Amino acid sequence: MRSNNPVFTRSEEFNRASSNPYGNQTYAGGGQDYPGYGETETGAPQVDQGRMTVDSVVQSTAISILLVFAGAFATWWWIGDITETADLGQVYMLAMLGAGGAFILSLVNSFKRVISPPLVMAFALVEGVALGAISAVFEAQYPGIVMSAVLGTFAAFAGTLTAYKVLDIKVGDKFRKGVVAAMFGMVGLGLLSLGLSLFGIQSPLYGNGPIGFVFALAGLVLGIFMLILDFDFVEQGVAAGLPKRESWRAAFGLTVSLVWIYTNLLRILAIIRGD
Repeated sequence: MRSNNPVFTRSEEFNRASSNPYGNQTYAGGGQDYPGYGETETGAPQVDQGRMTVDSVVQSTAISILLVFAGAFATWWWIGDITETADLGQVYMLAMLGAGGAFILSLVNSFKRVISPPLVMAFALVEGVALGAISAVFEAQYPGIVMSAVLGTFAAFAGTLTAYKVLDIKVGDKFRKGVVAAMFGMVGLGLLSLGLSLFGIQSPLYGNGPIGFVFALAGLVLGIFMLILDFDFVEQGVAAGLPKRESWRAAFGLTVSLVWIYTNLLRILAIIRGD
């Protein structure tokens, strides 16, 4: 089954393997290279450096998440205490720059045929800058909210992974298309709201009212569905013997999903505490 997730659809190895993810595969260890692997994006030969495993995905994801934390911590430390309106202006500018850089790198990573580990790590670091600035603002308004959101994010990850394994969730084509369509829809609404805000028009979707709460809750649920797509990619990729480099594509997808969940949790907690 060909993936409809833009993060994974550029992986030719995954799309080739996913047409028969659990069928008979001949791996390099059996005397035959994985079909189609061995050439770079430009057609030059490359060395087979192993296969994607759960351990390689965990290692790549851990590096990516640590870079997010490093970027966030450094940004928060640089910002310091937010005490004046002028400070907020600088923080918002930093958040916008970080978010803009992360958005551009996310597009590059999503549509790149051969995943680039340095670009994934660069995305994680820049995303951390944006999260550090945003988190500093929320923490100044609602002390303790950031730790609650971080714990909630990892609880959501653990709960989703447990449900995926225990309930033996199978990802169908309609589910993939629905999740990706919803993701693009929310990103589009976010960009539209940002554009309107430049003209002084505030969208209720990102406000602190009931509409904002429902929208953030929908974003949280969508983030959990995105995690399910990530888990499915990892499971199929490992079973199909994808190249080890594809572990970074999985790490990128998981990082995006966790950031998505964290930001929506942050908004939900802020709206609840604001009331």
